[in-house]
This record gives sequence, structure tokens and C-alpha cells, in this order.
Amino acid sequence: MGQVEAGTHGSRALPEGVIPAGAMAFAVAVVVGAFGGAALLAGGAMAGVLAFVARQAARHYPHARFGGCNAVTLARAGAVVGLAALLPFVSGGWVVLAVAAVALAADGVDGWLARRSGLSSAFGARFDMEVDAALAAVLAGHLWLAGQTGAEILALGLMRYVFVAGFLPFPWLAAPLPERFGRKAACVVQIAALILLQAPGWPEGAARGIGVLAVAVLGWSFGRDVIWLWRNRG
Repeated sequence: MGQVEAGTHGSRALPEGVIPAGAMAFAVAVVVGAFGGAALLAGGAMAGVLAFVARQAARHYPHARFGGCNAVTLARAGAVVGLAALLPFVSGGWVVLAVAAVALAADGVDGWLARRSGLSSAFGARFDMEVDAALAAVLAGHLWLAGQTGAEILALGLMRYVFVAGFLPFPWLAAPLPERFGRKAACVVQIAALILLQAPGWPEGAARGIGVLAVAVLGWSFGRDVIWLWRNRG
């Protein structure tokens, strides 16, 4: 799967609008966490996320305004943190499905807002991608803990992190990848399967079949990219 490298800039003042956007995202995390009695856990975790994002924005974000695009991505991050906080208390179910579906629907909004407002950036693209990856990992964890599928479902959430871990021993894996429709389609299959399987009552065979199929599609996408990177390594 592709990756976007953020540019490096000297540390500056926070972009205008990052504080209210952070407050909104904090509220989203707390509200989602409250569905399972994990509001305090979600709030604490989100505070750490906000501190990290603010530091990265001051260093790497090239625009003076944070913008609605990044505010939407930050709110999506709040939803992911809230879902992560639920893991020890609630495994899968309709609440997880509904929150994840809203987070997925908002995924197309932030990019559109960035282009419309002229606030596109490597920072925003990377931020959006990391939120997507975290959402997949958290949803895979919910399914595994719920026993809805087998442990193979964890591959849907961890495959990208394994790929990124390979950058250290194999630096050529970090090279830019060409745009490919198949990669985007595989991501849609990945997230759609992870969300749909949160619904309770799936027959075990059907749930495992969908999970295995989604893992195969994502594995094909990563495998194709790895082969391309190996063939074009410098």
C-alpha cells in the first residue's frame, strides 16, 4: 500500500482553528467511549493524540489555517480513539458498526474539503491515511475479541503496520508507489468487511468466509506493491 511523506518545516505557531477542532474531536472520543463506560479512558487517550497532532501540525503543516478538512480527519480520529477505548468493555455490535460507518462516510469529506479550500497538504494526506489504518486495526480487534471470526481477521488491521515495519530492514519498501485503482478497491473491501462483520448474528461460516476473502484481497494488494517496489528498487 502507498504512503505519503510529510514535508519537514521548522516548528511554528499552531495553525488557526486547531484548538476548536481538537475540542470537537475530544468530545467525539468521550461520547463514543461513554457507550461502554470508557469515557475517561477515551478522554485520556485522546488528549495524548491531540498533543501529538498539534506538535506535528506545527512542524509539518504548511498552511496558516487548519481548515475543515483536517478538522473532519481529527473528528474521525476521535471516533477511532473512542472505539479503541471500548475494546476492554464492548466487543463489536451495532454501536461499533454505527460509529465506524459514520467515520468511513466522513473519510470522503476531508479530501474534498481540502481540495475545495486549497488546503491540501502532505500532512493532511498522511494524517488521513493513519486514521484509516488505526480504524482498521481497532475494528479488527473488536471482531477478534467478539469471536465473530478467527484470528485471521487481525491481518486486516495489522498488515499495513507489518509493511511499514519492513522499512527498517528493507528501505526500498518506503519508496513512493504509483497510483492504482486496485489498491483503493482493496482498502474499500477491507474497511467494508470490518464494518459489516460488526453486526451481531452472522453465521460463523459466513463471517469467517467474508473475513478470509477480505484478507486475501488485501494481501494481494500488498503483495503486488511489494513486488513492484522490489523490481524498481534503486
